[in-house]
Amino acid sequence: MTGVEGAEEAGTPQAALAAAEEPPVLEHRVLKALLGAWALAACTAEETAAVEAHLGDCGPCADEARRLREAVGLLHRQESLDLDPGLRTRVLETCLDRRPPRIPVPDWADPYDAEAARLDALLQDIGDAEWHAPVRLRWFDGTGPASRRTTVAGVIAHLLSVDGLVAMALGLDDPLTGTAAESPTPRGRTEAYWRDAHFPPTRSVRSPWRELSRDLVRTVSFTGGTGQLAVDYGGFELPLHDAMLDRAFECWVHAEDIADAVDYPYGPPAPRHLNRMIDLAARMLPDVLAARRRAGLASPVRTRHLVPAGRPGRSLRLEIEGSGGGEWLIALDSPGAVASAEHAVAHVALDGVEFCRLAAGHVPPEEAAAGQLGDREAIRDVLFATASLSRM
Repeated sequence: MTGVEGAEEAGTPQAALAAAEEPPVLEHRVLKALLGAWALAACTAEETAAVEAHLGDCGPCADEARRLREAVGLLHRQESLDLDPGLRTRVLETCLDRRPPRIPVPDWADPYDAEAARLDALLQDIGDAEWHAPVRLRWFDGTGPASRRTTVAGVIAHLLSVDGLVAMALGLDDPLTGTAAESPTPRGRTEAYWRDAHFPPTRSVRSPWRELSRDLVRTVSFTGGTGQLAVDYGGFELPLHDAMLDRAFECWVHAEDIADAVDYPYGPPAPRHLNRMIDLAARMLPDVLAARRRAGLASPVRTRHLVPAGRPGRSLRLEIEGSGGGEWLIALDSPGAVASAEHAVAHVALDGVEFCRLAAGHVPPEEAAAGQLGDREAIRDVLFATASLSRM
């Protein structure tokens, strides 16, 4: 080979590529000093190639490199395999921003739609045996705590039974057709369902309950759910808007019952939904106070005459702290009276979730962790009236 031929061969593209692939030649001490940077993937491409070529020939450096890589692995936080609980909401919001639904869900039905979906996700995660886990339904019967023992499947059967009241108000089929209830109340319908079932409820109850919950949301979305429509609960009525909030509240409360039974983490509703549930309870309190007073369970009105409808009267300021919080004025002497800050005789402060658990009958009114100021009788009456909102 002549010198010219050798020069030409060295200048070929193949020779240049081979030269580029050759790692640089570095001293052992330099390569050893680069091991930390190599473990952190902080070396240049040339340094990485040189270190990795060296590790194939030097046992001590290979051992050190392995230890450094393991140490770097400990610096990374373990990633959970569970999906981010906010992922579904973010995906839906992005999709709806790009293409709004043709038939949107009314704002007042959003809490029920969300809580039914959350409960269904919980049910999807539990095993067959857990459907028979014991659950104790708890409420406050007006004078003290009450409870009823059932199972996870029995709780869903209870929700199905009560959702049927809303379904009938909307003109849908009653899911309890053929079941003879002694009374058309939530408890009467549930007891009849449990009694007439040939076998204790199993996970098969999930499908009809979820199908009905979707039918309710779909129907109110198409019809608009006028405020004139009322849902008959057997002993009282609620406007459709409030009945859907009531069903959202029940979904959450009983989802927590189920989660406790199967040792599953479960959080409160979204703050805006929780606020609406609290608002419903606050609006119902004057009527419950009046009913308890008629039954001799609340302190009598101190004025000689009831406050005329539409006039301001004695009031209690209810302050809800934390998630879903706000302030409400509760009329104490008459459902027709106007609550007034000038006539406030007491102030009660409660955490939002604590207030809801009191309204669900899960916290005795005597044990409610409330900040209290003012008329003790008025405070006691409101706390007991809040607990009396609960039912089976």
